[in-house]
Amino acid sequence: MRKAVYQIILSITVLMLVSSMVYSQNTVPDTSVHKWWKEAIVYQVYPRSFKDNDGDGVGDLKGIISQLDYIKSLGVNVVWLNPIYNSPNDDNGYDVSDYRNIMKDFGTMADFDLLLKGMHERGLKLVMDLVVNHSSDEHEWFKQSRSSRTSPYRNYYHWWNAERGKPPYRYSLFDVNHDAWRYDSLTNAYYLHFFSQKQPDLNWENPKLRQEVYSIMKFWANKGIDGFRLDAFQFAAKDTTWPAFPKGFEKNFIQYYGMQGNLHGYLQEMNKEVLSKYDVMSVAEGAGSTFEDAHNLVDADRHELNMAYAFDGVDLAKPEGYSVLRLKSIFTKWDSAFDEKGWLSIFLANHDQARLVSRYGNDSRQFRDVSAKMLMTFLMTMRGTPYYYNGDELGMTNAGFTKIEDYRDVQTINEYKRQKSIGASLPAYIKRIGFESRDNGRTPFQWNNQANAGFTSGTPWIKVNPNYKTINAAAQEKDLNSTLNYFRKVVKLRKDNLVLVYGKYTLLDKNNPNVYAYTRELDGKKMLILLNFSGKPAVFNTDINIRNATLLLSNYKKGLESRALLPYEAAVYLLK
Repeated sequence: MRKAVYQIILSITVLMLVSSMVYSQNTVPDTSVHKWWKEAIVYQVYPRSFKDNDGDGVGDLKGIISQLDYIKSLGVNVVWLNPIYNSPNDDNGYDVSDYRNIMKDFGTMADFDLLLKGMHERGLKLVMDLVVNHSSDEHEWFKQSRSSRTSPYRNYYHWWNAERGKPPYRYSLFDVNHDAWRYDSLTNAYYLHFFSQKQPDLNWENPKLRQEVYSIMKFWANKGIDGFRLDAFQFAAKDTTWPAFPKGFEKNFIQYYGMQGNLHGYLQEMNKEVLSKYDVMSVAEGAGSTFEDAHNLVDADRHELNMAYAFDGVDLAKPEGYSVLRLKSIFTKWDSAFDEKGWLSIFLANHDQARLVSRYGNDSRQFRDVSAKMLMTFLMTMRGTPYYYNGDELGMTNAGFTKIEDYRDVQTINEYKRQKSIGASLPAYIKRIGFESRDNGRTPFQWNNQANAGFTSGTPWIKVNPNYKTINAAAQEKDLNSTLNYFRKVVKLRKDNLVLVYGKYTLLDKNNPNVYAYTRELDGKKMLILLNFSGKPAVFNTDINIRNATLLLSNYKKGLESRALLPYEAAVYLLK
């Protein structure tokens, strides 16, 4: 009898061990892996261009409030809001002059409080940009810093006294001459600006400056916001010995600017002082030059940030096109590198890019709709937290600007001046920015076919895309097969199937130059995703038999009838 009992206990123990092994391989334990920010679907709102409430031609907080039901209807659950702080607006709010107040163009703090309340009532979380690699030159800190070499704020910024000679060359992304050192006669010194002359870089090596930033973060966290996106933060720490960089370093400046100095120490300090005290999502723009850089940012045991936001994929698109093989390679390598630890952001567009469908799809009348849907399917079926930029759910396209006077972006305008000064071909530059300028993604949201696309009753701060009469939210609401309604379907598919969030990713048909095929697998559930990234039929090659599979979603009315995908076809199958 005793022997039989022992055999039963032994059998139960073995069964429990086997079950535990199966569980660990196929199941995502809630306690260690499930996080709301991993399951989030982020919708980026560019406030200046989203919806104008008061008729001054600039989008505002009340305008966003008026469209919260629309945002909720998309199925997304997190809103990333571009900067709304006080700013002289040299770089559309990324030059902050007061981190605790709202830019007048956008409204008041009372408006913000109503916006946050309205979001939370609808189950939406709010992530705000934290712009602390640099401030505005009109911030009180900088005014004090440049007033005297003995000012207590002097070391809030990076200064090089002129009697030392010219400082070692540093590349500026936005400066007309690409020179990051600006001479200031008031104290006979140069200050550093990696971006515009009106965006002096903050000195993170100064502990007083860091405490100022943490105080600002606590101010907003205590208001109840749900996360921070740290703008350009991979550049925040500098090697203040200012070594000379090799000639031509600007061609790969991230290698010299990104993840320098004690950046990780500062992030660990930020986590300890702020992030660990609130249930907030945190992501830094940029992930350095290597997978090691990215892991050091986001691995849980590092106690820094939640997720990496890498640019390898988004930087791929060029006017002459891009390689689908390269796209697959980039996303597959990043997924593999983060298979066990860390977490990724998944995106192909934001406020710093031209329109998604114009860059990675096909914005012709024939293929705009299906290619936009194909890209939606891709972004919503990859592992990582997807980010989707406002207007891309409509398949909004590049603006079609033909002259420099149409543009408002400081980077675009200053580079035009640079090209003119060196005698470069200006028509060639205008053609190039027609494809890649950030302003393509900043034209007003196309709400309807009325004047100014329903964005404003006044004169918009930047021209509305002329195709708003056919591409707009009101028209797409009425069309069950529109890109807008397809977006809602693919968002629901992701939310209803955690396999698309946490499931294993496996690339198929690796060397196919047109088709991106992969599976997602979790808890015995397996999905197959087939995407044709080309404007012609494309054959795919896998060993998977899809005849008995269930078609869950397609951007064409019929499922596959052969192993040839139609132009820009997307199909998601549940495999048996």
